[in-house]
Amino acid sequence: MKCRVEIPGAMHSSCPGRTPKQVPAMTQSLVTMLLWFAAIGCGLMAGVYFAFSAFVMTSLARLPPSSGIAAMTAINTDIVRSPFMPLFFGTTLAATVLAALGVLHWDAPGATAMIAGGAIYVLGMFIVTMVRNVPLNNALDRADPASAAAADLWTSYVRDWTWWNHVRTSASTVACGVFVAGLVAS
Repeated sequence: MKCRVEIPGAMHSSCPGRTPKQVPAMTQSLVTMLLWFAAIGCGLMAGVYFAFSAFVMTSLARLPPSSGIAAMTAINTDIVRSPFMPLFFGTTLAATVLAALGVLHWDAPGATAMIAGGAIYVLGMFIVTMVRNVPLNNALDRADPASAAAADLWTSYVRDWTWWNHVRTSASTVACGVFVAGLVAS
């Protein structure tokens, strides 16, 4: 019989003849801190993405294409130099670590939430950003805002970038809720 190991919990033992043992407080504290960080990080990221989905892109789309392209390119330049980037990568790292811990200790309280939250966030936010939004940003950055082709590029950019941003908003929001559920379960 394989013994069950619990990460976030106090006393446990699923092996006959063994006495329950205490999970190290450091492990519990680490998981709890990661869950809090991931939940708050996902919530903050969801808020940033929601703002773009709800009104920033709509407002930029009303501008003449050359102005919209210039504004979005400026945003893309500034965002990589802002506190957004440590939050972006830090939350992704926390979600990844939580998912891995959940897999390693799949029968622990909160493990399912750790796995689900990590997978939803990493796939729905990080991978979507890298595979969809960043290439669109790079194409926009290479465009000449004054060219005739820029108007068509801008129209498709706003449509496609915003659609994928809705995915990131949803994934970040759902992951936030799932990580909160993980905190409650643990």
